[in-house]
Amino acid sequence: MKFLYDLLIQEFGRRTLEKTIVPDSIIDNIKHALRPYQVEAFQRFILCYAENFNDKPPLPLHLLFNMATGSGKTLIMAGLILYLYEKGYRNFLFFVNLDNIIQKTKENFLNPLATKYLFKEKIIIAGEECFIKEVENFDESDNKNINIKFTTIQKLHGDLTKAKENSITYEDFENKKIILIADEAHHLNAGTRNRNLLGSWEDTVEKIHKSNFDNILLEFTATLDYESPELRSKYENKVIDKYDLAQFRTDKYSKEINLFRSQYDERERIIQSLILNLYRQILAVEHNINLKPVILFKAKRTIAESEENKKNFHELIDNISEKNIEHIRQTSAVPVIQKAFRFFDAKKITSADIAEKIRFYFIPENCISANNDVETEKNQILLNTLEDANNPIRAIFAVQKLNEGWDVLNLFDIVRLYEGRDEKNGKPGNVTLSEAQLIGRGARYFPFQLNESQNKYTRKFDDETTNDLRILEELYYHTKEDSRYISELKTALVETGIYEDDKNLETKQLLLKPDFKESDFYKKGYVVFNKKIEKDFHDIRSFADLGVTKKNYRYKLASGKGRITRAFDFLESPVSSQELTKDVKLSDIPRHIIRFVLTQNPFFYFENLTRYFPNIRSISEFIEDKNYLGGLEITLEGEQENLTAMTQLDYLEAVAGLLQNIETEIKSVTTEYEGSDYRYNYISEIFKDKEIKVEKNSERAKGQEELIADKKWYVYNANYGTSEEKKFVELFARRFEQLQKKFSTIYLIRNERELKIYDKQGRAFEPDFLLFCKSKNEKNLTWQVFIEPKGTHLIARDQWKEDFLKNIRNEQKTIKINTDEYIITGIPFYHYENENNFAKELNDVFDNTICKF
Repeated sequence: MKFLYDLLIQEFGRRTLEKTIVPDSIIDNIKHALRPYQVEAFQRFILCYAENFNDKPPLPLHLLFNMATGSGKTLIMAGLILYLYEKGYRNFLFFVNLDNIIQKTKENFLNPLATKYLFKEKIIIAGEECFIKEVENFDESDNKNINIKFTTIQKLHGDLTKAKENSITYEDFENKKIILIADEAHHLNAGTRNRNLLGSWEDTVEKIHKSNFDNILLEFTATLDYESPELRSKYENKVIDKYDLAQFRTDKYSKEINLFRSQYDERERIIQSLILNLYRQILAVEHNINLKPVILFKAKRTIAESEENKKNFHELIDNISEKNIEHIRQTSAVPVIQKAFRFFDAKKITSADIAEKIRFYFIPENCISANNDVETEKNQILLNTLEDANNPIRAIFAVQKLNEGWDVLNLFDIVRLYEGRDEKNGKPGNVTLSEAQLIGRGARYFPFQLNESQNKYTRKFDDETTNDLRILEELYYHTKEDSRYISELKTALVETGIYEDDKNLETKQLLLKPDFKESDFYKKGYVVFNKKIEKDFHDIRSFADLGVTKKNYRYKLASGKGRITRAFDFLESPVSSQELTKDVKLSDIPRHIIRFVLTQNPFFYFENLTRYFPNIRSISEFIEDKNYLGGLEITLEGEQENLTAMTQLDYLEAVAGLLQNIETEIKSVTTEYEGSDYRYNYISEIFKDKEIKVEKNSERAKGQEELIADKKWYVYNANYGTSEEKKFVELFARRFEQLQKKFSTIYLIRNERELKIYDKQGRAFEPDFLLFCKSKNEKNLTWQVFIEPKGTHLIARDQWKEDFLKNIRNEQKTIKINTDEYIITGIPFYHYENENNFAKELNDVFDNTICKF
């Protein structure tokens, strides 16, 4: 049997999934913009919850989200709480195995002043403000707000199996619809593994869940053992979303992991990590990035070991000297260390300066321990706000306590202050597995951007191996050189998905051909593109300017009429209907009613309206001006007597419905960002030699040199693309002679992530190829064509990109640069199965000015 996440696609198809609307109750009330995989998680739940289909899980509904550490599981919980509140649920039970996760989650859900608070300042659902309340039991609940009880699974189990005064009981769950939210849910499966649920935590949760048919159990974990037959059987019809660490890393939301091995002793390994810490700090400042990098010092088993590490560390810091720094400078052969010293030299930062700065940054007040429950709870806020500007902590000493439930973005170094290995039967032991788990937590990406066009939440320099800022996208795990231990750790990391062993990768040199580098086209020619900019609303002076349709909203008046019929009277007399319609201008509705309705919805507060309509000067203008509400009508439907005796409540509800429609339409047609007008730069500034890494023995490792080595029109020495991209180049090679008849200069440039263009919604697109064709007849005219080969299996997912290419083609703008003109255009996707259509499209692009392609 397939897992539920596959069954959903099988039943509805990916297009239906992607068209599933994430409601305003989530979008408008979550503080952060949703990432694509988070949108999909919500879409999956909404489809499963709202639709009936074969193999839908039985009631009471029980679902599991298998999502990577750092991918935002808590945000998904928050969004589902909002959605289910809208569906009528008011009571939520959150439980997990660790107290520190409880405290962290309370901060995220309950404290609006917390940096990682997940909700907007006001939570508005269906036009009403609601609040999130913590309750001890559900007798304290009310029907207007979100009521959450937070507890550990241990306490929940103990309270329910051993009754205590004021503790929660099974009776608290009777006759109440409850949403159960289980974090780190892999800890709940001991009963299933042992094939005996009786008396287990799992048994307790199951009893609560099954106490009401409308209850829903939502489990969240980054760790699900798919190899266990018992767990597979339990979760096949429950895992609704799988977004694991491997995909998280592939999508560039994590740091890259580097294993930093050396023959140095513990003190020297510590000093190396301190040098890198300072290097990151100063490098970030140079690029206006607000970063305080953190180091974690890891002990093996005991708190005593960790306390001894902390004591030795402070002694080292007190006595660190220029001599210690010079020793590392002279003896370390690790490239990144030497790169750091070259950076310091360029900034005239001496070894003495380095030692002094390290002493200043790592004073005892800036270092904490997290080794037992008391310390972890006491330091919980500090540990989960390490990124905050007012948080001084730079060094953490720990054994195991931070392996779960720790949210940290600015951890860049973990130093293993012990040696040895604990392999068992050829597999990594528990200590090594816990190390891999800790590395996974530290791999969360620290967000930054150098300009508006960059996504601040994803890695930017994977393909720029020499870029200095790459070190801000890497986590270093410092350990003693021990090949067998490193092999075991790599095995554990690869299994988690957060690490790709370098032995599976090879480095390729992507070089521009010498003839192309010497050409006038490379030295003096231009490439046209655009940038991502904030959406500009300054020219918006009406609903129409924003794209809001000016159509009547239809509102049906309640009549209050009804009748009773006998159950076995099969011949009923028809009901006569005298329903009529009547158009009412908003300008004819009493002003105070419209004003009141506007005050009930924060979207229509003046400060928010001016974001979309910056030219309105007052709420009165918004109500009266015919370009806004003053030009709208409502079509009322009802019986004659109701239409002629409209009450204020009728008008109020009709106006509220109209405004709800307007709000929905405005949100659907607007975005925060958009693509700018075209701009340009020298080709030589954009396309350069570069080094890339590809998977060994993969399609991308093949360079297609046998075809393109002697082709002057292909500017790079190789094409490390997909099979579809290589098929396109083969087609182009076959047709090149035809193009040559009309164009004096032709170059095909593979875009290895150097250039992005942005659509009207500000979405980034990196076309795989740019084709430049310089006209023979009009020597100052050059065509620039964006081309994107796409495998058939990806076309539906990337449909917006093809729509973007079609839009570029339809606009076919001409850009004048000095005395030259560039015609900018695009072609719908190339795919091998339909390449004849592509050839025709390319022919049409040039508007029949070339012979048939």
